[in-house]
Amino acid sequence: MFFSLFFSCWGMAAEAEFFSVSENAVIMYDAPSLNAEKLYVVSIHLPLKVIAKVEGWVKVSDSSDAVAWIERKFLSDKRFIIVTAPLASVYQSPDVHSPLLFQAQKNVVIEWLNSDVAGWVKVRHRNGQSGYIRTNQVWGS
Repeated sequence: MFFSLFFSCWGMAAEAEFFSVSENAVIMYDAPSLNAEKLYVVSIHLPLKVIAKVEGWVKVSDSSDAVAWIERKFLSDKRFIIVTAPLASVYQSPDVHSPLLFQAQKNVVIEWLNSDVAGWVKVRHRNGQSGYIRTNQVWGS
C-alpha cells in the first residue's frame, strides 16, 4: 500500500512553470517592491523558473540558481531555454542519428516550442530553423 501511495503521489508532482523576460534591461529585486534592493539587470528572452507569485510580482530563479523578484509585467508566456552544455547540437528530429542542423554554445538562448518527446526539446533558432536538442544540454524546459 505504501509503495502504491508513494508512486501515485510522485507521479502527480507539479511541472515547473517557466516564463521569459519580455524586454531588455529589466531590473531584478530582492523583494517584491520597487523600493527593494536592486540586485542586477537581465536581458530579453532570459528563461526564468517561477518560485512564488504575489500581486504584480514573481519570485524566480535562473539557470545559475540565482533567486530574485521581477515585476510580472516584464514576463512573457513565449518561452525560451538557455544552453548549459559547452556546445549543444540541434538535430532535425529527436534522434542523434538524424541530420545535425546547427550547434549552440553555452549561454545561448533559443526559443522553446515543446517538450513532447522524452529527453528532447523542440526549439526554434532566431533565423527560423527548428529542430530538437537534448534536455540535458539546456535549462528552462
